[in-house]
Amino acid sequence: MFYEINSAISSFVWGIPMLAVFLGTGFFLSARNGFFQIFGVGKWINKTVIAAFKSRKDKSNPSDGSVSQLGALTSALAACLGTGNIVGVATALCSGGPGAVFWMCVSAILGMMTCCCENILGIKYRVKNRLGMWSGGPMLYIERGLGMKGLAGVYAVLLTGASLGMGNMTQANSVAGGLAGFGVPPLAGAAVIAVLAAVSISGGLKRITAISEKLIPILSAVFITGCFIIIGVNAKNLPSCLSAIFREAFTLKAASGFGLAKAARYGVSRGVFSNEAGLGSSAIIHAAADCKNAGEQGMWGILEVFIDTVFMCTVTAAAIMTSGVWTADTPLNGVELCSAVFESVFGKAGGYFLNACICLFAFATLIAWSYYGKSGAEYLFGTGSGKIYNILYIAFAFAGALTKLESVWSISDTLNGLMAIPNIFALLLLSGEASELLGEARGKPPKIGRKKHAFFSCIGGGMVLY
Repeated sequence: MFYEINSAISSFVWGIPMLAVFLGTGFFLSARNGFFQIFGVGKWINKTVIAAFKSRKDKSNPSDGSVSQLGALTSALAACLGTGNIVGVATALCSGGPGAVFWMCVSAILGMMTCCCENILGIKYRVKNRLGMWSGGPMLYIERGLGMKGLAGVYAVLLTGASLGMGNMTQANSVAGGLAGFGVPPLAGAAVIAVLAAVSISGGLKRITAISEKLIPILSAVFITGCFIIIGVNAKNLPSCLSAIFREAFTLKAASGFGLAKAARYGVSRGVFSNEAGLGSSAIIHAAADCKNAGEQGMWGILEVFIDTVFMCTVTAAAIMTSGVWTADTPLNGVELCSAVFESVFGKAGGYFLNACICLFAFATLIAWSYYGKSGAEYLFGTGSGKIYNILYIAFAFAGALTKLESVWSISDTLNGLMAIPNIFALLLLSGEASELLGEARGKPPKIGRKKHAFFSCIGGGMVLY
């Protein structure tokens, strides 16, 4: 009975109506801000990538409890990069066809503005806890921005539950599976994961960002290089693959058996699953950034979604499609398909390479999500609960590495999706404030007043939710 209820909730959360809400919210926020993620690309790149290269002062500031903007970005990327960008892309292709890649990018482009507004509100409503560290994210902007502490508590409960399941046990299981591929026994693998997790999360967000700043850029570059080599070796297949992506994104019923309906459904759902725009989670880390301008911090959210989905997922999809391993009737899916793609060019070494990448990406996700869950627990039970939560988190990681997780995956996937409901509700009602702060950072303050902003937020929110 419980699993039937969970299945029904999950079907709603990740079904077409809610996916339409994700897209509608992204479109509404984009329209309010003049599609800044597209037409203001020079501005947000200058305020993020170029600014980071120009100044090496962008580091953690121990005196005010913050982390660097680059550290916040890499930690947020650590939380969302991983199986969604590799296995998730393969699943989207096998379930929705080539057109799913197009809709994945569409959802990401709209999600860039969703993530931007989440981060802006995260900065605006953040507070210092009794340890002198910044606390922020949906819990704070729901409570302080809307005055709905009960709804904020609901979000915190969902966040904490999702962190122990989706962010922890399923990731630990992926790492253990990868280690088993290198001959590491399950119990030894679980012990290694628990010890490394304990060392990583015991230092708080500063240690997590220190690890992420070193691991994520190198790991991403290595994985992408492998994908580009595969694409280069099979370059002759690239034109037909690109043609299939655009053709099947709009074809009602393609010869492959896919088409518009499946492509849109699986493309949007995999895009949201990959970059988490609309769930509000990354705003929790970005709220701790060393930043005085909320609008500028929002631009790092645009960059985050671009890297995660528009760039990495597209390159992964191109590698899979051009390899010749993937076809509409292939019996392979998920990890098996991705392994076959890399082995088609690199031989057995390609399988080991992919295995190592999945291991490291999953571990990075595991430690980053510990901060999300800890933030939820501390909101519910106070700052002192953080240490207890960390102990619980390590125990769950050990158990996840040794357990078959079909039911855990299903339940935590539902909790993960349910987080979007209170977050999107708050985003729509507070969108005027986010637009105003982004406008100031762009040098283009909005021409309408705060009351009209609130009015249009309510009207837009009603249209999206309807």
